[in-house]
Amino acid sequence: VQLQASGGGLVQAGTSLRLSCSASARTSSAYTMGWFRQVPGKEREFVAAISSWGATYYADSVKGRFTISRDNAKNTVYLQMNSLKPEDTAVYYCATKPSGLSQEASSYVYWGQGTLVTVSS
Repeated sequence: VQLQASGGGLVQAGTSLRLSCSASARTSSAYTMGWFRQVPGKEREFVAAISSWGATYYADSVKGRFTISRDNAKNTVYLQMNSLKPEDTAVYYCATKPSGLSQEASSYVYWGQGTLVTVSS
């Protein structure tokens, strides 16, 4: 299973950005997809997850600002990030697990490379 994250960049606070994560064809649409982020020197932090049937789960820090969605026909999951804040600056990773919504990074089996999001004040 291969995951490819993209869409990161440098943006100003208050603006929006959309991240994409493309999965290899072997990644079943039955899998849960998640987004995590990490700042150097800190632990990887859960951001959002979406189940195979579309149920979503968000970290409190992004609830109401970020939206996770998936297009199973394209094997792609998205993270729409609105009202970005400087504290959202991090490397964002997508990951997948066979089933169930979880914020525990250790429960995710496959990980993509990160994409850097930098939010300037």
